[in-house]
This record gives sequence, C-alpha cells and structure tokens, in this order.
Amino acid sequence: MRSLCLRCLRPQSTCYCARVPQVDSRTRVVFLQHPRERRVAIGTARMAHLSLLNSELHVGVDFSGHARLEALAAHPERVAVLFPGEEAIPLEEARLNPPETLIVVDGTWPLARKLVKTNPLLAGLPRIGFVPRRPSNYRIRAEPAEHCVSTIEAVVEVLGALEGHQERFDTLLNPFEFMVDTQLDRQESRTEPPRRRIFKSAWQPPLELRTIAENFEHLVLLYAEANAHPAEQALPSELVHLVAMRPATGERFQAVLAPRQPLARSTCLHVELPEETLRAGEPLESGLARFQAFVRPGDKLAVWTTFALELLRRDGFPVPEALNVRLACARALKSKPGGVEHGAELLGSRLPEQWAPGRAGRRIVALESVVRALDERGRATEPPSRQRMAS
Repeated sequence: MRSLCLRCLRPQSTCYCARVPQVDSRTRVVFLQHPRERRVAIGTARMAHLSLLNSELHVGVDFSGHARLEALAAHPERVAVLFPGEEAIPLEEARLNPPETLIVVDGTWPLARKLVKTNPLLAGLPRIGFVPRRPSNYRIRAEPAEHCVSTIEAVVEVLGALEGHQERFDTLLNPFEFMVDTQLDRQESRTEPPRRRIFKSAWQPPLELRTIAENFEHLVLLYAEANAHPAEQALPSELVHLVAMRPATGERFQAVLAPRQPLARSTCLHVELPEETLRAGEPLESGLARFQAFVRPGDKLAVWTTFALELLRRDGFPVPEALNVRLACARALKSKPGGVEHGAELLGSRLPEQWAPGRAGRRIVALESVVRALDERGRATEPPSRQRMAS
C-alpha cells in the first residue's frame, strides 16, 4: 500500500509540498469544493489553498445554514463568485471595483454547476468571468472546452488581474507543473494499463457562442450613451441616447433623450451628437415607454458592457435577461477583444451600414456585426481549424 503525504494527499513519491509557495493576497479566496473532487488525487483546489495564505477551503454540496457563506452573502458588494455565466462581468470591469472576497467553486463542470444551483446564496452574488491568457497546462485531465482551465490556473489568472504583480501569483503554478510532469512521466513508464480511462465528448463550440446561437431569434442588441459628469461633481450618469436592434428581423429602435441634469462639458464630444440634438430629445418617460414596447416577452438583451443595463436599471426600467457579447467574443478570439469595433475587426466581420447617428450608431452596427459572426461560430459542427483545412 502506498504511503500518502498527509498535507497534499499525494503519494510520498509524487508529493509536491516542497514546491508549494507561500503567497499572500489582498483578496480573500474561499474555495467551495464538491466532495467528489476532494477524492481526486490530481485536483488543484487544495494545492491552491496550501499556497495562498489568505484562503480557506470548505467541502460540501448544500451550504444552507453555513455560517461563513451566509456572512459573506450578507455583503454582496464585497464578494464575487468566480464562475462563468451570462451575468458574469469580465475581469477588466472587476478590476475597477475588485471584490474583497473571491469565492471559487471547485469540481468538474457538471458538479460545479450543481453546487452553484444548489446554493441560492451563490446565485445572488456577482460573478466574474475571464478569458485565460494561454491554454490550460492540465494535460492529465480532459477539459470540456479549449478555454477551460484548472482551478489553480483560474485563481492565478484572476488574482494577477485583480491585484497586479502577475509574476508573484504565477509561482502558484510551480507545484501544479511538477504534478503534471510527474504524472505524465509515470504514465509513460508504466507497463500495465491505466486504472481509469478518460472519455472525451464530441467537439462543440464554446458555451457562450452556443448561447448566442440558441437565443439568436430573441436577441435585442443594445447600446446606450450617458451624460456623465466628473466624479467630483457627485452627479449620477444619466441616459441620453439609446439604440437597439433585432438581428433576426432587422427591426431597429432609437431614442435621443433630453438631459435632466446640466449637460457635462464632454458629453457632446463623447456621444458625437450636437448639443441642440440632445436638448431637443424626447422626455425620458416616453423614450423608455417606447423601448418597453419594443422589447417582447422572452427577449434577451445583448450588450458589450453592462453600462447600458446599469443606466436602464437606474431609471427603473425592468431589465430582462442579458448576454455579455464581449465575453463571448473573447472566447471566440481566445484573447481580449478591446472595444466592440475592434472586436468586429478581429473577427473579420463586415460592418452593416450605419443607421443611427453618433457614436452609438457606430457601435450598434459593430455589435450587430460581432453577434452575427459569433452566431455563425456558435452553430459550427467542427473546430475552426478543421473548417479552414476543408476550405
């Protein structure tokens, strides 16, 4: 019988404890691990927990009544869950207001989804999604998609982005790389068949692209502009230009809304509309009423950033479910797309003719171009590399 290291729970011959760094972080990392994952010898949540001084590890499925989780959920403005989803904000936005505590769900994707679904407290917390800088090095375990990475790789990526000093957090990967290399060496040298076989499912596009394709008939693309004052003036941003369109039918919506506050000096420059056009805009109430009539039951808004949604919510508009197009674009490109116009350029998609004035007019057609390209990729039946070879 093989003797185990009681710290890393690996066989003594493959113990990685000597390579575990001790890294402090400003962010408190709370790992919620599915019980099945605890028994996986090549899991990485425990490894990350051992490396991060400011972390804790809890094992379970149903955390109802869990005092620690309830205490965290009581302050959603300070906490975020590292888990993908339609409402997940990209790292770029999370860096502007980084969470004090990051909850990391650990398990295979089906188990992790079950854990999140089982715990309503998690569903009510903000989520963070991200695109990895590089493909996963988890060569000893099958991942469901190209953009998926191990728990420790995800934590390294996110902490590095939230706190800076990426190279400091990269040291967490030392025991991970040792474990992967050691496991592969053992597999190559063994003569008996492996005890477990890994079955890979058929290829399919990334989840974010499939979601766009599956909901294409009900998508309403949205872009909004604001009258935004400098922070020191303590005036909230207000909606002044709203454009939307349905890519499935080509229906369009536009509303220029008269400012209710003094016009900021830079507003006309940023929104690319003359002052007289803004001041002659319709009242907020009538513009939102028209937009409410434009949106149908079952529709899903598709936005590049959540700013437009925040403006609508601030004015009391009942915002339906929304998709983050920038995150989907990043999944397709496997890199950060930047602004929506740059994303369209990187995807090589053709821009439709501009139909609305101002910056919003330019960006709504760029958003349409991106969504059409992602819809096509979301319906693909084979990887892009094979498609290129076939053509």
